Amino acid sequence: MWCTPGAEGRRMLRMAPAAADDFVFRFIEMPAQPGYRAFTRHGWNAAELIVARVDPLAERLASSPFEIVAPPMDLSFCPDLRAMQIRGPGGEILYLTEFKKPVPGLDSPPARCEVDRTFIVIAGGASLDAMQDFYATRFGVPRAPALESRVQTMALEFGLSREHRFRIAALPLGGRCYIEADEMPAAALPLPAEQHDLPPGISIVSFVGTGTAGANAINCLRGAAGELLEIVPQ
Repeated sequence: MWCTPGAEGRRMLRMAPAAADDFVFRFIEMPAQPGYRAFTRHGWNAAELIVARVDPLAERLASSPFEIVAPPMDLSFCPDLRAMQIRGPGGEILYLTEFKKPVPGLDSPPARCEVDRTFIVIAGGASLDAMQDFYATRFGVPRAPALESRVQTMALEFGLSREHRFRIAALPLGGRCYIEADEMPAAALPLPAEQHDLPPGISIVSFVGTGTAGANAINCLRGAAGELLEIVPQ
């Protein structure tokens, strides 16, 4: 279904946060792709995890295999959110986000353990409007207002100031989850129309579908930015 024959037969591992019964990470073993950098090309660029306390995590991760890309910082558009960014062993970017208190208009799941589930996945593309249109017309996801926000990892990849603002929108899904759509600079690379193998980093995201979106079989498709997604029946 992925149309990536190079991924056939690869070893796979599922892991879940300690308190989660509603989410898994799926790790797929694949050869390293030299030169890969998240936020330099369209598609899935990052995943945002809900955490209990971000500053103690930063202290622990300072001497770990993870690379700290951006230290803990209050978000520019909402000081009640504090987050840091790290790079994992596959080049994937993870946001670790703490809610200091509930944020009106951003209904988030609670952190049930020190590091809990992903609640936002981040896709980048040439046009924020095109990404919103895809999810609205294909799945009935409500459009969200565009915000001007720091995306430090992307800014650094394109030689911009950490304070540079990008147009982004948080598209609301069920289960207090979101797709963050980021409008990327013109220099960002598009994903090839046909791929022999899975893209590096965050290759694919699976969503639970209900109603006509869920149907009765797993469905796989590509979004407006070339991002690969699976819809799994409830």
